[in-house]
Amino acid sequence: MSWLARSSRTLYRSAAVLRTRQGALSSTAPAPGRIVMTMTQQQQQHRYSSGPKATSPSAGKREHTAAEDGSNARTDDSITVEYPAADKLPASKTVAGAGRTGVHVFPTLASFSLQEKVGVVTGGARGLGLVMGQGMVISGADLAIVDLNKDEAARQAKSIVRMFKKEHPDAKKLPKVTTHFADVSDPESVEACIAEIIAEHGKIDNLVTSAGFTENFEAIAYPIDRMRKLWGVNVDGTYLFATAVARHLMDRKSKGSMVFIGSMSGAIVNVPQPQAPYNAAKAAVRHLCASLSVEWAKAGIRVNCISPGYMLTALTQKILDDNPDLKQQWTSLIPQGRMGSPEDLMGPVTFLLSDASSYVTGADLRVDGGYTVT
Repeated sequence: MSWLARSSRTLYRSAAVLRTRQGALSSTAPAPGRIVMTMTQQQQQHRYSSGPKATSPSAGKREHTAAEDGSNARTDDSITVEYPAADKLPASKTVAGAGRTGVHVFPTLASFSLQEKVGVVTGGARGLGLVMGQGMVISGADLAIVDLNKDEAARQAKSIVRMFKKEHPDAKKLPKVTTHFADVSDPESVEACIAEIIAEHGKIDNLVTSAGFTENFEAIAYPIDRMRKLWGVNVDGTYLFATAVARHLMDRKSKGSMVFIGSMSGAIVNVPQPQAPYNAAKAAVRHLCASLSVEWAKAGIRVNCISPGYMLTALTQKILDDNPDLKQQWTSLIPQGRMGSPEDLMGPVTFLLSDASSYVTGADLRVDGGYTVT
C-alpha cells in the first residue's frame, strides 16, 4: 500500500451525532439506553489525504468516485448515541482558577464588570448554563439559577459561592446566588419564576437563556408531539423569559442586556446526524434575537446571541469516554482541531452582558473553533 493510500485512511470528514430515542423529552429527563456507534461502508470509503508533503500531483486531493459524490454532505441515521437516564447524568463541576486568589492580578476594562447587576440564567444547573452563570458571578453579578432540577441548582449555587470565597478570601461582599424552578415552556411557570426572582433580588438586569435540548431523528419519522416539546423548550422558553424580563425592564425604565444561547446548528446543517427540527429551532432563536434587538432598542434593551459549536460538557465527555473514536471524528471538521470547553463561553457571555458591548445588539457570536466558516 502506498504512503498516500495509507495516510488517506487516517481522516474521515464526518461529524458525530447525538441521537436520542424514546423518552428523551428534556435536558433533565433524557432516555436511558446504550451508546451505539456505527459507520456505513460508504463513509468508511470516504477518504482524505493527511500527508504534510505531497509526493505526486494528486497528493492532498480527495479520491473521486461516482459512488462517493456528495456523501460527505448527507445525513446518516446509522450513527446513534443515546443519552443516559436522568439519574445517571453526570453533574457539572464548578470551575476553579477562574480568578487569582484575593485580587485580580491582571486589570481589565471597567466596562466588563457586572457589579451591581442581577443576572438570570435558565438551564443553569448543568453544562454550559452553569459555567456561564459562574462567569457572571466572577464578573461581579448576583445570580438567579433557573432549572427544572432545583435540587441540583441549589447544590451548584452553594458550590459557586464556596469557590468564590476560596478564590477571593478578602472580598468585602459575597455574591448572592439563588435557585428557582421553572418549566420554561409554560407561561404561568415563567411568570411565577420571574416574580420570585424579583422578590429575592429586587430586580433583573441580565438574562441568559441556556435551557434547551436536542434530539436526532430523521424528519419523516419524528413524532409531531416531540417536535412541539423541543420547540417549546428551545424557542418558546427563550421567548417567554425574554418578554417577561423585557416587561420588567420597561416597567423600571431601565436598560438591560440579554444573551440567547443558539447553536451553530442554526446557521449550518450538521452532518451526518439528522436533526432538522433542532436546527430549525436554533435558527428561530437566532432570528428572534435579531428581531427583538430592533424592537427593543428604543427601550435600551440589547439582545444578542451566542452560537456554540461542539462543546466538551460533562455529558459529552461521558459519551467520548464510552466511544474513544468519536473525538477524532468530531474534531476533524473543526479548524482549531479541538472541541470547545464550557469555559470558552465565560468571556463571550460577560462581554455581551456588560457595558463593554454597549453598541452591540442583534449580533450572533459563533463560538465554534471556526467550524461554520469552512
